[in-house]
Formats: sequence, C-alpha cells, structure tokens
Amino acid sequence: MDQGGVRRTILATRGTVTPEELISFASRYPGRIIPAVRSKGGPYERNEEKYYKKLQKQMRMKGFGAMAEVLMYHAKKGNKAPEIVVYPRDERVQAALRGALERDWPFVVHIEFAASGERRDAFVAQLNEMLVQNPEQPFVMMHMGQLNHSAVRKLINSHDNIYFITSRSNPVVASRSGQPWVNMFDGNLLSADWRQLIVDRPDRFILGLDNVWPEDWGQHYLDQVKLWRKAMKELPPDVAHALAHGNAERLWKLAPVQ
Repeated sequence: MDQGGVRRTILATRGTVTPEELISFASRYPGRIIPAVRSKGGPYERNEEKYYKKLQKQMRMKGFGAMAEVLMYHAKKGNKAPEIVVYPRDERVQAALRGALERDWPFVVHIEFAASGERRDAFVAQLNEMLVQNPEQPFVMMHMGQLNHSAVRKLINSHDNIYFITSRSNPVVASRSGQPWVNMFDGNLLSADWRQLIVDRPDRFILGLDNVWPEDWGQHYLDQVKLWRKAMKELPPDVAHALAHGNAERLWKLAPVQ
C-alpha cells in the first residue's frame, strides 16, 4: 500500500480466515485497514443457519467498518467459483441489508446482469424494488452490474441511491475472460458514451479492479492501473478526484485524502 500510494483498504476475508484474525490484523494498522463483514461462503450459498449466526457474530464485533459484497447472481467461473442465484428479496440478502442499514454502511450488490440469462428481468425488478424501499441507503453495484452505459444511465436517473464500481470493466479483463464483462474503453481511453456519463454524474462512480486470485496481482493488475491512470488524465480534475477516491470516502465516511 505504501509503495503504491494507497491510503486505505476495505478488506474482506476469503477461505478460512476468521473475523478475529481480520480484526487483529487491522488493529496493527489503525486507519489503514477497514475490516468488512463477510457474507459469502458455503453457508450463504446453501442458506444454512450457520450463515445467519456468522453474520450476527460479525455485526456484534467491534472493529468492522463496512459490509463486503453480497452475491446475488454470480455466474460459474470454471472450477474456481460456482453459480450463485439469490434474489434480492431472499432472507439471506435482507439479513445482510439490515446489518448495513443498522451501521449506516453502503450495501455492495453483486449481480452479473449480462450473464443472468432468463433470470435478468426478475433481478432487475427486485433490485429496483430494493432501491425504492430504501431510498436513503446507498447501493453500490460491483462490476458495473455488467450493464451498458444506457442501462446504467437509466438506473442513475431513476434512483438517487445507486452507485457503480468500475471493477472488471476494461479491455485488459475482457481480453482474457470468457465472461460478458462491460468494456468501458475504446482503445486506451474511455469510450465517448462512458466518459460523458461519468462527467455528467461524477458522484455515482467508484474506481475498482477486483483482484481475487494471486495471478490478479501481477502484470494483469499493473496493466489495468496504467490504463485507468491514462483515462483519469482525460477527465476534468474534479471528476477524476471523485472517481478515484472522493466518492468512496464520502460513502464509507472515511477521512478525505489530501
């Protein structure tokens, strides 16, 4: 983080790392690591009682400052990740949402609309329902929701509480993935449509990359950073500031980077 100029990381666990281990790690770097409550995992996927107990345990612990993404539609990714289908009305989602509302945290939604096939209409309807029912709650879509600029603009115009993370939405990812991720770029710069939307609504977008596996942290990561740095230089300074970190600071109530 120091070498890369990263001031803070909102960090969730994977695998067998416990909430206690995450809190202990974060306590060694006050203000640098913000632990996030985790929902994903086998108990969530199977809708077991263990999921609700683990969620409540984390919510009772001191030290958490965010809610990690909640998987609703996640397409199968080879042998690494299964398909997950959990609609917004599902009690698993609603339990996590209640936790975010209680702590005044943004609710990070993972729905891959382009990959969801015949389920897409149901996910769209239930997402809209959730946005309307909780008008003061920020909802943040991972991976741009796999939506094109027209669909994103429509959601932004319809709802004051929806935001989008740019993760996996660039040609570096698109060139090596069989998934229908959105490509916000035309060559090495943002496409005209995406650039205009970000300039029009700079308060709604958050820069993100989604590094999950070890191979994501090598040249693949550096290539994406290089691409986004170039794109940022083509945006008005206030827009670039909001996209790069200003919106994240505002939504997660973090001290602004000077």
